[in-house]
Amino acid sequence: MTLASTETRTVVLEKQLSHPPAKVWRALTEGPLLAQWLMPNDFEPIVGHKFTLRSNPVPNWDGLIHCEVLAIEPPARLAFSWSTMGLESAVVFALTPTDAGTHLRMEHSGFQPDQEHAYKGATYGWQRFLGNLETVVAGLA
Repeated sequence: MTLASTETRTVVLEKQLSHPPAKVWRALTEGPLLAQWLMPNDFEPIVGHKFTLRSNPVPNWDGLIHCEVLAIEPPARLAFSWSTMGLESAVVFALTPTDAGTHLRMEHSGFQPDQEHAYKGATYGWQRFLGNLETVVAGLA
């Protein structure tokens, strides 16, 4: 008899941005800026605020991601839940000032062993989103 793994997987991406943490923080926590690099939303930087990220619907997915702000520690840490298509997970952004700007660490945790497709999709998606984030932050005054 073999036992199925019960360990969850986490997507972890790290990026060095040549901008101060305050600028990166704005792009993470201001709804209109968040929409530019991630998805349209009704985000508010308030612990407990429930918000929705909206993408284009596709077959078998309504395009909605239901979230709740779990932690706000300006300008160092943002965490929110992420719920879509049976996936209950969490996203955490950690910002650390560096001599060159900001070290950004993003973790999307909670992928179950039977959610390999979602894990791979998140890995690809977050790489694209963080590239978009860098572009948005570069355009801020």
